[in-house]
Amino acid sequence: MSGPVRVAVVGAGLAGCEAALLLAEAGIAVTLYEQKPAHFSPAHKKAGLAELVCSNSLKADRLDSASGLLKAEMRLLGSHLLDAAETARVAAGGALAVDRDVFSDTVTALIEAHPGITICREEVTGLTAHGEEIVLIATGPLTEGALAEAIRTATGQDSLSFFDAAAPIVTAQSIDYTKVFAASRYGRGGNDYLNCPFDKPGYEAFYAELLGAQRAELHDADKANVYEGCMPVEVMARRGADTLRYGPLRPVGLTNPATGHRSWANVQLRSEDKQNSCYNLVGFQTNLKFGEQKRVFSMIPGLEHAEFVRYGVMHRNSFLNSPKVLRADLSLQSDPHVFFAGQLTGVEGYMESAACGLLAAHQILRHLAGEAPLVLPQQTMCGALAHHLAAPSADFQPMGSNMGLLPPLEQPVRDKRLRYEQLALRAVDALRQALQQQAVPKAL
Repeated sequence: MSGPVRVAVVGAGLAGCEAALLLAEAGIAVTLYEQKPAHFSPAHKKAGLAELVCSNSLKADRLDSASGLLKAEMRLLGSHLLDAAETARVAAGGALAVDRDVFSDTVTALIEAHPGITICREEVTGLTAHGEEIVLIATGPLTEGALAEAIRTATGQDSLSFFDAAAPIVTAQSIDYTKVFAASRYGRGGNDYLNCPFDKPGYEAFYAELLGAQRAELHDADKANVYEGCMPVEVMARRGADTLRYGPLRPVGLTNPATGHRSWANVQLRSEDKQNSCYNLVGFQTNLKFGEQKRVFSMIPGLEHAEFVRYGVMHRNSFLNSPKVLRADLSLQSDPHVFFAGQLTGVEGYMESAACGLLAAHQILRHLAGEAPLVLPQQTMCGALAHHLAAPSADFQPMGSNMGLLPPLEQPVRDKRLRYEQLALRAVDALRQALQQQAVPKAL
C-alpha cells in the first residue's frame, strides 16, 4: 500500500471494534464513528464501546462446539476482543461469559490507546466517507434513521427484520439459596451456575401461568418474525408443555443434591459480573409485561422473592438481504468502496458479529493492496458463515455458528462429541492452510 490510507468504520460494537483494531495494527489510519452518547438506540444504555445488550455470555469455549471452534478461528485471524473477554471473564462452566462493564471498559481502553484510531462521537447519516478511502458499516441490527434510509437507497432492497429478545436479571442477594444448587451441566467448569429445580407439579403450575401471561404490545406484532435462536420463552412454551423441558429448562446433566436425582425441569442462572452480584435467567428472553415477569418468574424455585434489576425486553432487529446486495468480500455490489460487517449482514450472535468484523477488515486490507479477496474453506466456521452470506437464497435469514453448517466428514462418526471434535480439528487445520496459502499474517 502506498501513501496514507484512511478507513472509516461506522459503529463501535463488536464488529466495528474488531475491524478497527485489526486495520490499525496493519498501519491503516482508522476513524471510528460512534453515535453514543449523543444518540442511543432503543437497546443501548451506556456510552462505552462494544456494549453487550442481550446477554453476558459469549457461549461455549471448548473446541468441540460451534462457538468454541469459531473462537479458535478468530484467534488465528487476529482477534483482539477475545483477549478483552478473558480480562472480563466470569465463571460460567464451559462457556465464556464476561462482566459486561469490564469488557466494554477494556475494549474502549484498547481503542482509545491505539495511535492509529481516531474516535469520532457523532451520528453518521450516509455512506459517503469524510476523506476516507473506504467505509465499513458495522452499525448493527438496530440501524435506523437517515443511515438506514441511505442503506436502503444504496442496496435497492428493503431490509429484512426480526424481533430479538433479552432475558431478565435478578440480584444475588434476593435468591433463596436453600432451594437452589450450584453446578454446571455434566460437571463442566465447576459449580458455575445456580440451578433452580422444578418438580413436576411446580413446573406444570409455572407452565400454565406462563401460557396465560400478558405480553407487551409490539408494533406490527402480528407480522413479527421471531428469530429461532433468540425466541421468547413464552412463545417457545406455546409449542408444547415439554418444549421448555427439552430446551432452556432441560434437566439433563444435573443432579439435585437434595434428592440425588434429576429434576423434572431446571432453570439455570448465570453470573452477570465478577462480584456475582447479579444473575441472568438463562434462556428466558421474553416480551412479557414487566409485572407479569415478576409474577410468573417468581414461581421459579429460589426466585420467590427475587429482585429484578432488569426485566426482559424485545426490540426490532434488521439485517440486509446479503446474498442479493453484497459481494463475497462483504463489499456493496453497487459500490466496492463500501463494506458491511456484523449482525447487519445476517450473522447472528456476539462472536459471529466480531468474526464478521475481522473478515471484513481482512477483505479491506486485500482490497487496498490490490489482492484477490480472501477465500476461506467452507470446512471452517468462518468460511461457512461467509458462504451463508453469499449463497443465493429465496428466504435469507440470520445464522449463527453451528456444526450443521460444515460439510460432513469423509468417514461418518456416530458419536456426536467425537464427530464435533473431528470437524473442529479439520476446520482449524483447513484455516491454517488457507491463511498460509493466501499469505495472511496470523496476527497483524
